[in-house]
Amino acid sequence: YKDVPILIGGIEASLRRLGHYDYWSESMKRSILLDSQADILMYGMGEKSIVELADALNAGMEARDITYVDGTVFKTTQLDESLPTIVLPAFEELKQNKRKYAESFKIQYGNCDPFTAKRLAEPYDNFFVVQNPPQKPLTTAEMDAVYDLPYMRTYHPSYEKAGGVPAIEEVKFSLVSNRGCFGACKFCSLAFHQGRMITSRSHESVIEEAKKITQMPGFKGYIHDVGGPTANFRFPACKKQLKVGVCADKDCLYPGVCPNMKVDHSDYLDVLRAVRNLDGVKKVFIRSGIRYDYLMADPKADKFIEELCRYHVSGTLKVAPEHISPQVLCHMRKPGKEVFLAFDKKYRQMNKRLGLKQYLIPYLISSHPGSSLDDAIELACFLKEYGFVPDQVQDFYPTPGTLATCMYYTELDPFTMRPVYVAKSTEEKRMQRALMHYHKKENVDLVMKALKKAHRVDLIPYLLYNRK
Repeated sequence: YKDVPILIGGIEASLRRLGHYDYWSESMKRSILLDSQADILMYGMGEKSIVELADALNAGMEARDITYVDGTVFKTTQLDESLPTIVLPAFEELKQNKRKYAESFKIQYGNCDPFTAKRLAEPYDNFFVVQNPPQKPLTTAEMDAVYDLPYMRTYHPSYEKAGGVPAIEEVKFSLVSNRGCFGACKFCSLAFHQGRMITSRSHESVIEEAKKITQMPGFKGYIHDVGGPTANFRFPACKKQLKVGVCADKDCLYPGVCPNMKVDHSDYLDVLRAVRNLDGVKKVFIRSGIRYDYLMADPKADKFIEELCRYHVSGTLKVAPEHISPQVLCHMRKPGKEVFLAFDKKYRQMNKRLGLKQYLIPYLISSHPGSSLDDAIELACFLKEYGFVPDQVQDFYPTPGTLATCMYYTELDPFTMRPVYVAKSTEEKRMQRALMHYHKKENVDLVMKALKKAHRVDLIPYLLYNRK
């Protein structure tokens, strides 16, 4: 089918749209546009791009001539000098020099905003891979229209012979209420894929979908989630973003909540109330995650925490401090442990006042770039002191399109070019992970080994004796 144009998209294409480090092969890989031999790559969520491309092809245009659609990547032998374009380091340079990859990543990261981004061109032997600026975020009306389409709401029937797709149980009775994330955690690829600007669906759109869910086979009255990348984000971080985009040189929530940010949970509460009051709905959970530093900046935080505890938690609430060491949190762009402890205190007090036995379960990442054995030990002592038992510990592994992956590969912070410590040996990774579950019998030997290696044998009695 050599005469049929091939267009690719989705999360993998989106994050591998230019030269990138690939963890599985432990090498730099060129744009997936080239290795897939596709004609055009769509990045981001793609609703606008795919329609524009379909219209162009339907009008008789050749795929090679469709070079103007935002949110797409294409191959060309000659750059259009009439358009402002930033030429990145050549792919061969990226392969030979890790610092060049760090430099390229910094430029790419700074050109993810649809209001300010320039065209990017990555040179290869005798051609360029060109990335157009991102598509503008969907308006509320456009997002409502997307979610009003007649989806089947299940996996393709071809999977029935294999027993279905078990993962669908987590999302089958869930609602997406927003898109994008201004949290900008550096181990997350959302900035590259959905962007940092929030777009939300209208109340009516969410409620109508919730009504459809109540009529689905197998629904027992429990809606598992009303959220998105971060559940309690409903609007752009500040009014300025709507005109000129997100700040290129500042994060909205790190090192603290930006003073220009409007923090307000009232609209999200209205959505939750409307959904939980529908006929047939017994309970509405929030599983996609609460950004507690944003919540704690809300003058009316207590009201949200009260409704959260009273109506939207099922025994445990999962939150993501990820770590507590200042050095590691700096490389993650996450808030300090004092913010987590302040939220924990309010959460405990509210549950006590309501007469509920509900707990926090922290998500943690081991071996994140910047985390040494000493940092892992500091975290273990913190968990012991405050009695937190992590349900899940994720050993960091690099995924394309994240700052953390760039730091892992280059051992440099691309924004400062300062060295970053990276735990790469299997032994140290296992020790850092074991320290987070120091209380498990199967981890005793690894924890002992880690404490000896760090010259902290004084902590052996504290962490390993009198385990519950």
